[in-house]
Amino acid sequence: MQQSKMEQMWQTAHLQGSNLNYVEQIYEAYLRDPETISAEWRDYFDSLPKVNGEPAIEIAYSDIETQFKTIAQQRSGSYQIVDAVDVAHEKKQMCVQRMIVSYRTRGHQHAQLDPLNLLERETVPDLTLAYHGLEEADLGTVFRLGTLLLGPAKAPLNDILSGLQKTYCSSIGFEFMHIVDSKVKVWFQQRVEPVQAHPDYSHEVKRQILQSLTSAEGLEKYLGSRYPGTKRFGLEGGESLIPMIEELINRGAAYGAQEMVIGMAHRGRLNVLVNILGKKPSELFDEFEGKNSIDYGSGDVKYHQGFSSNWITPHGDVHLALSFNPSHLEIVSPVVEGSVRARQDRRVDEEKHRVVPIIIHGDSAFAGQGVVMETFQMSQTRGFHTGGTIHIIINNQVGFTTSDPRDTRSTEYCTDVAKMIEAPILHVNGDDPEAVLFVTQLAMDYRNEFKRDVVHCFSELPPPRS
Repeated sequence: MQQSKMEQMWQTAHLQGSNLNYVEQIYEAYLRDPETISAEWRDYFDSLPKVNGEPAIEIAYSDIETQFKTIAQQRSGSYQIVDAVDVAHEKKQMCVQRMIVSYRTRGHQHAQLDPLNLLERETVPDLTLAYHGLEEADLGTVFRLGTLLLGPAKAPLNDILSGLQKTYCSSIGFEFMHIVDSKVKVWFQQRVEPVQAHPDYSHEVKRQILQSLTSAEGLEKYLGSRYPGTKRFGLEGGESLIPMIEELINRGAAYGAQEMVIGMAHRGRLNVLVNILGKKPSELFDEFEGKNSIDYGSGDVKYHQGFSSNWITPHGDVHLALSFNPSHLEIVSPVVEGSVRARQDRRVDEEKHRVVPIIIHGDSAFAGQGVVMETFQMSQTRGFHTGGTIHIIINNQVGFTTSDPRDTRSTEYCTDVAKMIEAPILHVNGDDPEAVLFVTQLAMDYRNEFKRDVVHCFSELPPPRS
């Protein structure tokens, strides 16, 4: 019977795996003193390949093992003793880091957003020292700021706390920590924290804000006194909308915008027509007095009318188009998006920066109309994407004819529906026009950077019922 090759190899082999330890012992003896082993093994080890023509310098494995055992035994029990004070300080340091995250996440709940103070804001436990294991005795202790971008690498806890409160709990409430993309969260932190949400605007910028507010308020006062009792859906209390739109136009033009399509409901529409789109006040007054001819235009009520004009900026002209609006609230939103996408396709605007959509909402309609959520759902689809829409919510807190915001919706804010697409939400007190300007700049910058929707909601004093 013919033997297999494997059987032949086993029968003729002098060594096998079980001989490993035996061979290693002979080789280690060879490394220590070649004369202590037999001539046969010595000749075999001498014949092993050389390194650069010279015998390889090797050390017996057992010698190395013994050396490491000796080192380990010498170090046994000699642990480094850390100062208990350092351990306690590092624990506090972790508490400070958790507090920083809490202010970024929930600081908006303690911000001064309501000019009316209709609801008393409850204390947010996450924003207290005790919640994070800190106490007033720690206020003078210096801690590392970590990712907090207030300036210095280290600062007393009192300064850190003051900076967090000024940044996240003043006239602006930031909601961006719900966004999954870490780049977006870091982007907001880098834009907001170094200036503590209070940029130092020049006197010229402040004068321009004042001029815009004066124009907006002057028109409302005139219409209110000249045509008392006439339905007009005034902008009283929300005059900050005018400098807000002006900044969007100018900043958008700097990014290459050539057209902006605006959709809005009734509230403030007449003011936007005059102070933004340049409609002649005399034409508006004629409509109030019934002097306009039915032969021209649609014959619709004045707060449904659309308009178009060109706005001159240092970066070039921007064509503005205010969409006509029916009485059905928010139905103009998909109309604006469709108009913008068509204009972008016509211009071959692949980067989506030449035509910008702006939609102005009321607080209750934004939270209550299903078309808002439907439009959001299409915002990032390939067929309907417009490069991000800037949503402005005029929150006069009297929607649905209710007197208490708790009766208008089930969510804390009317803007919570925008979280379905992880849109950043910028709340701002409308009585702080510089804060309004800051969030407006953030909104346009965000849209240009990420090509996604952004929502900012400013609270206002409720206008006269008209």
